[in-house]
Amino acid sequence: MQPRSRDFKALSAKSMKDENLQGALRQLETGFVRARRDSASALPEFEALRDQARDRLDDVLANLDIHLLAYEQKVKSQGGHVHWARDGKELCEIVSKICHDAEAKKIIRGKSMIGEEAGLNEALESDGFEVMETDLGEYILQLSKEGPSHIIAPAIHKTKDEISDLFHEAHKAHGLTERQSETSALVAEARQVLREAFLNADAGITGANFLIAETGSNIIVTNEGNGDLSCTLPRVHIVTAAIDKVIPTLEDASLLLRLLARSATGQEITAYTTLSTGPKHPVDADGPEEYHVVLIDNGRSEMLGNEFREMLRCIRCGACMNHCPVYGNIGGHAYGWVYPGPMGSVLTPLMVGLDEAGNLPNACTLNGRCQEVCPVRIPLPRLLKAHRVREFESRLTSSLVRYGLAGWAWLAKNPVIYHPLMNVSMRVMAILGRRRGAFKWMPFASGWTDVRDLPAPQGPTFQSIWRKRKRGDL
Repeated sequence: MQPRSRDFKALSAKSMKDENLQGALRQLETGFVRARRDSASALPEFEALRDQARDRLDDVLANLDIHLLAYEQKVKSQGGHVHWARDGKELCEIVSKICHDAEAKKIIRGKSMIGEEAGLNEALESDGFEVMETDLGEYILQLSKEGPSHIIAPAIHKTKDEISDLFHEAHKAHGLTERQSETSALVAEARQVLREAFLNADAGITGANFLIAETGSNIIVTNEGNGDLSCTLPRVHIVTAAIDKVIPTLEDASLLLRLLARSATGQEITAYTTLSTGPKHPVDADGPEEYHVVLIDNGRSEMLGNEFREMLRCIRCGACMNHCPVYGNIGGHAYGWVYPGPMGSVLTPLMVGLDEAGNLPNACTLNGRCQEVCPVRIPLPRLLKAHRVREFESRLTSSLVRYGLAGWAWLAKNPVIYHPLMNVSMRVMAILGRRRGAFKWMPFASGWTDVRDLPAPQGPTFQSIWRKRKRGDL
């Protein structure tokens, strides 16, 4: 998926006019948001667990190299193979070589954001492999040739009628010619097509929610069961994961799993929580003959050493975007790359460049809802502000913005000038806006007044009220 974050403003305007998308986004409040609130309130120790998870993950990141080497050693002792990739291009090359060496032709994929990040499907298809997504949402997006709009509900923007049209056209090749319109019938049709892919696949690729150094296992959490089939039926299982997914013990996984599903979908735990540990042994009834783990860095080592280190605590629950007023109005595709919402506005500039994705951190209102609901307490507003500082210092902002901010900073640092000037400005605005109570247009504020009125100042200023309070007049 090629980054289009530079087009954020145009994509946002288009998204806000999409009635189907707006209808889907309205369901976030009644769905994910309410479910998370109810699930968290039903667990008295939820806030304490958030503190424990934050502290535990900070400790893991401080010793990440040790845990990664321990994980690699354990995977090898279980008969598996570990590969290291610097970036997405190298990950694709490694996965392609594994599949070529195994003489694989047909590949199935469980849902994996790392695969999206690396552009894995496109790379494998260009190398001649037949690739099919098995997560229902990702399968829908593969048919429509779109990227995900949400990290846990990738096809949330699609209507039932759109999915019906997609299936009717794509499934004719499988002998399914009748157009289905009911949800249950659409799911059954997808299951029939995907079951054929499961049974004929040579290699299965999954992501990993967590990697356990203690056992050499990877954990995936799903609600469809496609992950289980993707990693047990094919003769080759390939795990693609970022280096920050390693945690020391199963006990650590237990802590994080108690937070993950509650934060993501409001469930106590997902329907399937699957641990895979190496290839099958002679006594095993099923499982892959080969087990490979490809670990990708893609800028994460650099994040370990800078002010964005805390972003590596992210467990990809999606709570931040579910509660974000910006995401709730424009959806995920407007962000122009794999990761949308607040977490994407931090990650995307780090991975594709601030010059490409500088609009994302600047779109945030800094209301703080994302930090309030993050299960591992990532200070997302502070990290977004850090991007803005970097952008300003790198002179990536327009000259008008830089000079405007410099002028405002000078004015704000000189209260002898600032206070009288603000008093005069507020009085003038109050007089001019007295008749209507609001302004239809205001210089340098068209971003606001193009879509809503700007209320006229009413009553005394905060500074004058504060002075009266200090004098004891209030």
